[in-house]
Amino acid sequence: MIIFGTSSKLVQLAVLNLLCGFCGNPAAHALRKRVTKFSLFFIPLFPIAPARHSIQCTFCGAHTEVPKEAAEQMLAQNGAPSGHPGPGTNGAPQQPGPQPDNPYAARPPQQHGNPYSS
Repeated sequence: MIIFGTSSKLVQLAVLNLLCGFCGNPAAHALRKRVTKFSLFFIPLFPIAPARHSIQCTFCGAHTEVPKEAAEQMLAQNGAPSGHPGPGTNGAPQQPGPQPDNPYAARPPQQHGNPYSS
């Protein structure tokens, strides 16, 4: 008897500070890549479909598919090498520098008083 099928692996490439297109909030977005491979006896052998890249807003949870070129451009702007997160990060959130196309990335946190205290 031969056991075969498919398996998918989801890899987080980076965490980027972007302005969400759905909720409009400046928030962290997880950039992820999904690879589907053919498996024989539960061992993934070779990819059967092109890798799919996506970003997900950590504030509202909106999920958007992005082309490979756009994902590579986002990684290049963030300073991470293409294909995997930087050494020693293990997919942990990174602290990127100011990004010219994102006006909220370099903005310092605003201090507001507590509206519920008297």
